[in-house]
Parts: sequence; C-alpha cells; structure tokens
Amino acid sequence: MVVPTTPSTSLSHYIVPPLLCHTQLAFSTLHFSPSSNQKPHSSMELPKILMIITTLVLLNSHSTTSQTVGSPSPSPLPSPPPSPAPAPAPDFVNLAALLSVAGPFQKFLNYLQSTQVIKTLQDQANNTQQGITIFVPKDVAFSSLKKPSLSNLTQDQLKSLLLFHALPQYYTLSDFKSLSGSGPVSTLAGGSYTLNFTDVTGTVHVSSGWSNTNVSSSVHSTDPVALYQVDKVLLPEAIFGAPPPPSPAPAPAPDIAPAGDAISDGSGDGSSSKSSTSASSYRTRFRALDGLVLVVFTGFIVWL
Repeated sequence: MVVPTTPSTSLSHYIVPPLLCHTQLAFSTLHFSPSSNQKPHSSMELPKILMIITTLVLLNSHSTTSQTVGSPSPSPLPSPPPSPAPAPAPDFVNLAALLSVAGPFQKFLNYLQSTQVIKTLQDQANNTQQGITIFVPKDVAFSSLKKPSLSNLTQDQLKSLLLFHALPQYYTLSDFKSLSGSGPVSTLAGGSYTLNFTDVTGTVHVSSGWSNTNVSSSVHSTDPVALYQVDKVLLPEAIFGAPPPPSPAPAPAPDIAPAGDAISDGSGDGSSSKSSTSASSYRTRFRALDGLVLVVFTGFIVWL
C-alpha cells in the first residue's frame, strides 16, 4: 500500500516547530545558577520533555517512512531483445586442392594453373553471391583428343577454352531440367562461348558444337561450388569454327551365296555359266569320239 507523502509532510511542518519551541522553553527552565543551592523544578518538567522528544522522534520517523514508502522505486527498463546472430559465412573453397583429390583431373588442373585461370574461377566461387559451376574433363579426355589439337592454340584461346568449362552460377543437377531446351547458356568465357543442355530421363547432356557429352558424375555440389565430371573436352565453335559434317554411314556388305548353292541353269554369275559351258563341250566331244570308235570297230569286223 502506498502512503501519500503530502499529509505527513504538512503535519510535520506545522507540529514540529511549536514542539521545538516548547522544548527549548522547557530546557531553559532547567538552568540554574551554580552559586545557588536551589534545585531545579525537574519533577514536573522532565516527563514533559521526554514526551516532546519522543513525539519528535516518532514524527520524524513517520515522515521518513512515508516518503520512502510513498515514493516507489522506478521499475527497470526492459532489456532490448537480442539481435539475431549473423548468418555464418560460407567456407572458403580451395579449387586446386579439391581437384587434386577429387579424381583424375590433373591435366585440367595443370592448364588452369599454367594460365592463371584458376584465380578467376576461385574469385567467382568465393567472392560472389552467384557461385560457380565447372565441368571437369577427365585426364583420358585430353589424351584421346587428336583433332583439333590444343597445342596449336594461343594463350588467349587456351584461357577462353578453360573458361568455357565454367558457368557463372551455382547449379544443382536438378536445375538443369529448367535449362533443358531453354537455349544457349552463357559461360565465364562470355560472348559467343555458350553451351546447350538437355535432360534425358535424368541424364544431363552438354553440347558445345564440336563436343557432345554428358555429366557422368557429381564431384562436388555444395553451394557455392558445383563440380561435374564430363567425358570429353568441351570445344567451342568460337575457336574451332563450325564442326565438320558427320561422316556417312558405311554401305552394307553384299551377301555372297555359298558355292554349294550355285544354280547350274544359267541364273548364277558369270563363272558358273563358263563352268557349265565347258562341261557341255567335254560331253559333246566324248560322244563324238565314242561314235568314231564304234565305226572303226564295225568296219574291221566286216573286213575280216
């Protein structure tokens, strides 16, 4: 219960001063001259003085208590709500270390390091909001590449070819379904260095004009970096021109009938006809010889 301070303060203000005056008057009557032998009239004044002192003490105590109780302490200010913790920054991805241990990608990594393209890819991976997607050919893809050869490329062309293997955004495998058939997709090489994607029953196919391959496996797919293995080196038309037309399919081999199936009535090939003609000639000559022998033998018998 809060006790108001105003009445107590006004009561002390009007009661205490008269009591103080009365107390001073009472004490003044107690003084006596040291030379006189008369005792002061303390029997009547002392209780009155004690009562006045007691009243003053009580009034002062009541005034202090009223002020203390009547003045409630200010309530503490509510503490501000805690600020949300900042989102953790993505871990730094070291592409060189990742390619060294992830698979047989040493040749691709050597090209990236020798041309300093690894720095461009690293910066895109760790210093942008979009992230990066890289298509990594296996070592055997470089060793099996005969025509065209990469040894004839200039330094700038080689850099463009390497940047042609990277997209300036992080894509999961499921994201390529939306890219399938949507048209050319720009690469980090920029300009006309574009790739086309198709999704066939969950398999992602990549076409660069010269190269048609598919994503054979996911090497690393954690935002902001995605690495996908491909079986061929992606060759851009911007460097090598239009791809050569596909070679025609070989003609089917003719069916050759076995020798035993040859037809002797002249419907076979030329060699069969010649063989039949020779056999007929031999039979005719043999019959003529038999007739001649028979004539000679008959004449001999008649002569005898």
